[in-house]
Amino acid sequence: MQLPLFVKIVEVGPRDGLQSESTPIDTDTKVEFINKLSDTGLSVIEATSMVKAGRIPQLSDAEEVYQKINKLANVTYPALVPNLQGMERALAVGVDEIALFASASEHFSQDNINCSTAESLQRFEPVIELAQEYAIPIRAYLSCAFGHPSDNTITADKVADLAELLTTMGCIEISLADTYGICTPLQTQRILTSVSERISIDQLAVHFHDTRGQALANILASLETGVSVIDASVAGLGGCPYAKSASGNVATEDVVYMLNGMNIETGIDLNALIDAGNFICNKLGRDNQSKVGRLGVKP
Repeated sequence: MQLPLFVKIVEVGPRDGLQSESTPIDTDTKVEFINKLSDTGLSVIEATSMVKAGRIPQLSDAEEVYQKINKLANVTYPALVPNLQGMERALAVGVDEIALFASASEHFSQDNINCSTAESLQRFEPVIELAQEYAIPIRAYLSCAFGHPSDNTITADKVADLAELLTTMGCIEISLADTYGICTPLQTQRILTSVSERISIDQLAVHFHDTRGQALANILASLETGVSVIDASVAGLGGCPYAKSASGNVATEDVVYMLNGMNIETGIDLNALIDAGNFICNKLGRDNQSKVGRLGVKP
């Protein structure tokens, strides 16, 4: 299959990236971080999550952050919404797109949100109804779509069933996540091929953690399968509080560098992206996990 001419990058650093960081980040720093990302040419920046403060303390200032950021007209700023209460909080601050999350692994669903996958989908119903009432687009993450270290019940058909169900419920885009970073390229293509037989490839995104160094290879395999939406986190920030063995997300800088080398357009200024990654790493007091972020664009 011909490679896409343009790839949409969904920047998840301010939400998925920061939620696992133990170093507290103040509200103004988060706002400045998101504003810097807005100036890179990114078209989608997941700004925060409307979860209970006790679940993710790092994102307890979600409303204040969302209200303070400079929202550019050509950028969408989704927020992750776990339930109806979170949806009501999102509406109160004018969130322009929401993201839901389900899991292909029953083990992970119980660890993450203390309920089965079926129960989580039931919780989504009033959230989706309210979002549709306000014409707010809905994205969904499908965690562990590429496997789980101790759950062997995940099959390509099961992932396809869940992805199809989520679109039937009203989700316009499904992000298939390698939550633990255990997938390899041929497995990536098998899952994507199976799912794309049930829903359009244009509705699929991929979300890879780089735990075992396979993320860029998996992204290339995804592009070859026809996917043109990639989730990434600047500086390789992130992981998952409920997937302890997972490392950070694939670094946005590394993805954009690869795509630039393939003559695939993203609309992103890579140098500005590197600056944003270095900014937040300095605030966190940690090393930049992006190889491009550390070395720069030129040799």
